[in-house]
Amino acid sequence: MASTNLNPRVVTLGTAGGPRWWTGDNAGKRAGISTAVVVGDSVYLVDAGTGVGNQLMKAGFTPANLRGIFLTHLHSDHTIDLASLAIFGMFTLPAGKAPISIIGPGDRGALPPASPRAVAAPQPLYPQNPTPGTASMFEHLMQAYATDLNDRVIDALRPSPLDHFAASDIQIPAGTGYHPNENPTPQGFAPFEIYRDELVTVTATLVKHPPIAPAFAFRFDTAQGSVTISGDTAPCQNLIALAKGTDLLLHEAIDFDWVQRAYGSVGTVEAQASMDHHRASHTSPEQAIEIAHQAGARTLALHHLVPGTTPLSVWEAHAGKFSGQYLVPNDLDTISFSRVNSEMAAAR
Repeated sequence: MASTNLNPRVVTLGTAGGPRWWTGDNAGKRAGISTAVVVGDSVYLVDAGTGVGNQLMKAGFTPANLRGIFLTHLHSDHTIDLASLAIFGMFTLPAGKAPISIIGPGDRGALPPASPRAVAAPQPLYPQNPTPGTASMFEHLMQAYATDLNDRVIDALRPSPLDHFAASDIQIPAGTGYHPNENPTPQGFAPFEIYRDELVTVTATLVKHPPIAPAFAFRFDTAQGSVTISGDTAPCQNLIALAKGTDLLLHEAIDFDWVQRAYGSVGTVEAQASMDHHRASHTSPEQAIEIAHQAGARTLALHHLVPGTTPLSVWEAHAGKFSGQYLVPNDLDTISFSRVNSEMAAAR
């Protein structure tokens, strides 16, 4: 296996962040956030934003290529098409294929604190189960589609997605000091392994994306290169530690000038709370570049772009600030993180 060039790469299936369909200029050019980590013919999917199934097909893959689906956190823009992957995907899965792992955050365990701008205590939805984790969420999604699924299982003799997908929660190591409200991003948190097969080892760390917790970044190490995917985060030392020496860092980015334009003059409590959230939970291109420098990343690619309609020139204007390769990929771009390919190109 070591002598085979596995051509490790990512395909940026969707590069827009945010729980919305972006409108205006450049609308529709970027699908919801989702990244395919490809090693040989195997695909490891990170997040399942809107349109992920169609994007996977456009990239030349099907769910039959999937070995795992990894969710950085449970905000809707990262999970909204998880159900479609499982329900539509089961029609493309061959008999005998090992179940596809769905791995993501567990139950938060406590509701987040209310915004200090709240004039009255907001009431939670579904107080009997207000913060389900990945396994519980997937079970509830499949239960919501039980009418459809039972029609197909009983009448059309189709397989059940429960036979082809296995959802589990990431267990945060004990003794780290993690608490969803009091300490969601412990300093000095050591990356820990969450998945391994003969092609990849996946490690995770906790990142800073209040109020949601836990929120993870993931690193995929192969024999021929590594990629680190930030998930949604403000600048975070834990991410720098995870990404040390990585060949490719995919980092989220937000246009804070847009935040000011969108909310600054509205004057409502809701608008001010939205500005508070964006400033506390996201990263500017300049900050992402500094993180990449501190981590020693060979290549930095910005994705999870907010808003999804910001002109490419706004993001590319920062290219000269990074000493390595700086990319702002479009949807369905392929980015190699292979040291083998890089060494071969350098030798030419």
